[in-house]
Amino acid sequence: MSAPSFARPQCILPGDAPAPLHDVRASRAIEAAALARHAAHELMQRAGLAVARLALAVAPHARRVWVACGPGNNGGDGLVAATHLHSAGIEVQATLYGDAQRLPDDARQALAAALQAGVPLSSAAPTQGADLVIDALLGLGASRPPHGAIAEAIAAINGMAATVLAVDLPSGLQADTGQRLGTTAVVASHTLSLLTLKPGLFTVLGRDHAGQIWLDTLGVPVHEFAATARLAGAEALHALGPRAHASHKGSHGDLAVVGGAPGMTGAALLAARAALASGAGRVFVSLLDAAGMACDLQQPELMFRPQWWRGDPATLMRSTVVCGCGGGSLVRDALPVLLSRCPRLLLDADALNTLAADDGLKQALQSRAARGQVTVLTPHPLEAARLLGSDVAAVQADRLLAARTLAQRHRSMVLLKGSGSVIALPDGDLVINPTGNGLLATGGTGDVLAGWTGGFWAQLAATHGDALSARQALVAAAWLHGHAADLQAAHSPRSLALRAGELTELMREAAAARRPRP
Repeated sequence: MSAPSFARPQCILPGDAPAPLHDVRASRAIEAAALARHAAHELMQRAGLAVARLALAVAPHARRVWVACGPGNNGGDGLVAATHLHSAGIEVQATLYGDAQRLPDDARQALAAALQAGVPLSSAAPTQGADLVIDALLGLGASRPPHGAIAEAIAAINGMAATVLAVDLPSGLQADTGQRLGTTAVVASHTLSLLTLKPGLFTVLGRDHAGQIWLDTLGVPVHEFAATARLAGAEALHALGPRAHASHKGSHGDLAVVGGAPGMTGAALLAARAALASGAGRVFVSLLDAAGMACDLQQPELMFRPQWWRGDPATLMRSTVVCGCGGGSLVRDALPVLLSRCPRLLLDADALNTLAADDGLKQALQSRAARGQVTVLTPHPLEAARLLGSDVAAVQADRLLAARTLAQRHRSMVLLKGSGSVIALPDGDLVINPTGNGLLATGGTGDVLAGWTGGFWAQLAATHGDALSARQALVAAAWLHGHAADLQAAHSPRSLALRAGELTELMREAAAARRPRP
């Protein structure tokens, strides 16, 4: 195969660079503009060649390749790839699931070229196993659950012990939401996203179905087009520059953790320890358990202050507060004061559940923005559903929409946790965090994330505006939180889970490794 004149596919994950994301509507607009700029069939030729080249790279020893082609342009991309692989001397079988007479123009031309080149074409899956499967069944235009022969092809792909390369999207996965269109979707080893990166590859079920994600823009200047959202990178970690020699603990922010009802003090301690590890200058712990501890022997640097929120109003006015971790119903007593006085307030866990059930507190939350006070909400899907008055299924059906709705309704910044955590700002800006894995699915990891976010925020607020520092803190903490889990998975692939207490130290080490040398 001859080398094209455009860039090679880019490996997106693992990676630490931000990237634009485009939903179906935006991707269609980019595609239409690109088609208008190029000769007929050129984009499909580029796409098919990109697929063939990546196929050889990810499965260099493959001797038998099955290309499953659908009835649209995604299938045309697969046919072009099959032609290139056949010309390279590889045993290829292409299966066309659809009426050849009803193919789009580009795909019809790709079919004619494949037949002329001698590519074996069948109407069913191969009887012999394949070393590599190219999934070119359904692409961006798919909007209905796979059925009939397409559904059978997806089942055949998933039943093979082969490397699977999906073209643009794993067939059956919705591009915008990361949900399955029906009950099944291709589970790919690799996905080559063409022209644009789609949000659904990075949230809900996307990561489990897409495998390793690659991007080939096919030489189209995608950066000229507005993005729907963006993929978080590690750049926000650099917002915290080197500390001045003459600085002191008061230079790096005060943070208070309000939470820890009886039986749940561990949640507040996890958050406070994470804030301390993140570099916050002073960390106060206000336990809601009246009989709670007065000193943390593991972290004696933490300062315990019962009913801290009832203290000097001036202290509240200069502090960053994380409220809710293990707070139970007792957090209700602290919320009115915190909502009215704290300039930087992160609400997590039981603080969110309490808000969801109290219209007066919701009103107090919404009025904060008009006073220049900044609020961050960090719900998991169930907490988000309670705030929205819906259910978890509705939240997960469109996580970007749910996060944006929460941010706009409550005039707050939102971190909707889960696979592909979504960060939403009141102005509609959206960020998806690409780091993290199932090792984080243990109790307390959310408390660590809340505390670390608050610790970053307290430090950044000393030199940045509150709103800007909140955005940077959210993106940086979410990225680092997942990155630490990714490092653990890479170093100990047999790990079953990650304890929250371990996570704090892993984050501290990962952050230190990325700090620039003074």
